[in-house]
Amino acid sequence: MDIARMGQEVEEVSAFYAERHNIDRTDDWLMLKLNEEVGELTQAYLARAGQARDKGRSDHELDADFSEELADVLAQVLLIANRFGVDLASQVDRKWLVWKPSR
Repeated sequence: MDIARMGQEVEEVSAFYAERHNIDRTDDWLMLKLNEEVGELTQAYLARAGQARDKGRSDHELDADFSEELADVLAQVLLIANRFGVDLASQVDRKWLVWKPSR
C-alpha cells in the first residue's frame, strides 16, 4: 500500500473512532495526540531495552508493544499530513532521498 492510500485509510479509521467516542479532532488535538503516541513509543522502547519495568511481559510481548506503538506514531503523522495537505512521499523524496548515494 502506498503512503497516500495508507493516510486515507487511517483518516477513515480515526474519523470513525472520533465520532464513536465524541472526540473533536482539532489541529491541536492531532499534535498533542502525536506527542502522546511518541511518549508511549518511548515507554515501549525503554521496557524492551530493559531500562523500564517490563510489567511481567515476555520479550515477544515487549517487541509487539514496541511495533504497535511505532505504528501508532506513523498513523498519527499520516493524520497530521492529511489535515495539512502535506504529500509525505514527495517531502521524503525531496528532503531525505535526495541524499541517496545512488542518485
